[in-house]
Amino acid sequence: MPSIVVVGANWGDEGKGRIVDFLAADASASIRFQGGNNAGHTVVNDFGTFKLHQLPSGIFNPDCFAVLGPGMVISPAALSEEIAEVKAAGVSVKLHISDRATLCLPLHALEDTLEEQRLGDAAYGSTRQGIAPAYGDRVMKKGILVGWLKQPEVLLERIQFMLNWKMPQLKALYPSCDFSQSAEEMTAWLLEVTEPWREFICNVTEPLKVMQSNNANLLFEAQLGAGRDLVYGEYPWTTSSNVTAAYAGIGSGLPALRPERIIAVAKSFSSSVGTGTLVTAMEEQDNFRETSNEYGATTGRPRDMGYFDAVATRNGVELQAATEIALTKIDCLTGMTDLKICVSYAGEHTQNPIWPQTAALTPVYEEMQGWSEDITGCRTFASLPGAAQHYVLRIEALMGVPIKMVSVGPEREQMILR
Repeated sequence: MPSIVVVGANWGDEGKGRIVDFLAADASASIRFQGGNNAGHTVVNDFGTFKLHQLPSGIFNPDCFAVLGPGMVISPAALSEEIAEVKAAGVSVKLHISDRATLCLPLHALEDTLEEQRLGDAAYGSTRQGIAPAYGDRVMKKGILVGWLKQPEVLLERIQFMLNWKMPQLKALYPSCDFSQSAEEMTAWLLEVTEPWREFICNVTEPLKVMQSNNANLLFEAQLGAGRDLVYGEYPWTTSSNVTAAYAGIGSGLPALRPERIIAVAKSFSSSVGTGTLVTAMEEQDNFRETSNEYGATTGRPRDMGYFDAVATRNGVELQAATEIALTKIDCLTGMTDLKICVSYAGEHTQNPIWPQTAALTPVYEEMQGWSEDITGCRTFASLPGAAQHYVLRIEALMGVPIKMVSVGPEREQMILR
């Protein structure tokens, strides 16, 4: 069976969770390989509607292991709450949590918030969950590893080491910082709040290697999209990890991974939450945002809405080395009279129109024919209105990669396979 990596072609919020949930029916493991609880994947299935932030979207398959890889930063209390939520819905949870992952602590969330407040109008648009400070501590070799939760004496020692280094800096830079929890108190809190999942901590490489040797189907799930990648995204308005398929093996615990399929998920229009550039932003977007329910899954912030950006999306597809595309939320375009696709940019530096888009760019549009038919009940590509088919085929031609999945709604059965 193949290893499949599901990644975002845009700025996140493309619908990766529903793609993973759909594919997980045949998976032995569903693996998150980067990020933390700073973004959410919305999944709609027979168990209900869920906004997952750290658990992989394949958690709902009772025969599938949910793996939190070493490339993640894990917020312990939030993970316990998320596990409790899916268990309450009747889901049997099978977890492997990497001992090499990094803990994202309440102190990191405080640091994140204080920095956004200090930056004011120049803030990055962080979700203030502490992701950047947690990754920063890992790079500075002051991070707290998940595996130390099984070694309380080491955990206490490393927390004290981190506090001795961090607190003088925080109090100097942020006079309002009033964090006073001791290393002993922090250790005790961590041991209490992680009790529901501490038994699942392990070297995740070992079970994954066994599955791989047994030719099992492994499903790798990224958070956010290519436009938010730390190296290749719209820096500095990026996330703090690598969201590209190339990182899937490293972040999951299988560094030698060679996936057979890389599915880049792209939304049938553009949307972005947080700070950054959306070249194709609509002048009037409130009604479209409401009907499309385009709000951040973690913060509830309204997303900036735009027309499909073929330039940015093709760049994302290429960054992801995608073998195929899943196009989502095409049903949201039903009834749109002003339908168009950005096929190029005009302005300075258009010879290299990749992130970061620091120049003033003007989108060049190609007008598309809209459709008014309800397509949420369509189950084959041929049953879509001709204009909707043409829209998909035009995007496919612009991407240079086949669109093999088209979603016409959030439910599992509302997926058209081509």
